[in-house]
Formats: sequence, structure tokens, C-alpha cells
Amino acid sequence: MNHYGPRLSGLIDALRRLPGVGPKSAQRMAFHLLDRDRDGAADLAQALADALTGITHCPECRMFCEDGHCAYCSDARRAAGQICVVETPADLLAIESGTGYRGCYFVLMGHLSPLDGVGPDELGLGQLETTLAGGGVQELIIAINPSVEGEATAYYLAGMGRKHGAKVTRIAHGVPMGGELEYVNASTLSHALSGRTPA
Repeated sequence: MNHYGPRLSGLIDALRRLPGVGPKSAQRMAFHLLDRDRDGAADLAQALADALTGITHCPECRMFCEDGHCAYCSDARRAAGQICVVETPADLLAIESGTGYRGCYFVLMGHLSPLDGVGPDELGLGQLETTLAGGGVQELIIAINPSVEGEATAYYLAGMGRKHGAKVTRIAHGVPMGGELEYVNASTLSHALSGRTPA
């Protein structure tokens, strides 16, 4: 039981909404902002307010964008005829910064999870289907995490892509560069073997 006033309790509860932040971490952050960095707290509050009013989802790829302009949906990228489907904005940024891929993206903001009430509508898959039906997509690249829900999502996406005549590919999952087979877990090794490619 704590003896905080309603404002301090509210601040701590608000900070606990952040991923990976438990009660003690939230309390420490709140105390730091109030005791040692009130200017920083004001800047944080203003940045949050600005972000909430100025950042939306791109109407085409669902990535975060400002002023209705998305850097990932340019005409040059669309001309490539590729759409890479990812689960989160962080996945998009990882692919963008770590690879030479320069086609379009579609950000699901999650994966299929019926138990959590996340179905095709929540992931914007009707929007993706409309894009595929337009006929400009030659390749649908599925870059979904290999979890149980991710596999179900990938299967659904593959069916959607084939239905509209797109070539469906999936990023490789398996043995990491420099990894030794004897130390790779069975699930990863199974994925690597089933997803083998010509040498």
C-alpha cells in the first residue's frame, strides 16, 4: 500500500503503461522527473502531446507518419511492385536500415490472435487485399516473426497473396551467420531445414 496523493499515483500508473516498466521502475522515473528534471518532464509532456496530435497512420501502409506524408509509399517504391508485410514499425525500421530492400511495406501492428480479439479487421487486412486486388503487386514478402500466431498470420497472408496472383515469398528463418549447428535449438534447425534453398 502506498501513501501517494492522486496526482503522483496517476503519474506512476501512467508510466507503468510503457512496455517493460513495472511498479518500482515507474516510481523511480516519477521521482526522478519530479525531483531532478522538471524541465525534462515538461519537454516529455509536450513531445507526447505533439506526437498524439501530429502523428497518424499512413492510409496506404499503416506506418506512422506526420502531415499525411509517408516516406515508405513513394511512387519509386511502388514501381518495384513489392510489398513487405511486417508486424510492427520496429520491424519495418530493422529491414529498412539493415537490408537493401526498397519496395513498399504494410505494417499489421500485430498478428492474428483470436483469443485476444485480434482478427483480420484489426490488422487492416481488408486494406491490404484492396491493394493486392489493384494488380500492381508482383511480390508479397512475408516478414512475420516465427511464433505460433505469426505462423497463422503468415499462412493467411500467403493465401491472400496467391488469390490475387502475387508471387508470395517469406524471409528465411534459421541458423544465424556464424552459428554452429550443435548449439542451435531444434525449432530453429527445423525451420532452417524446411526452408532450404538451392546452393
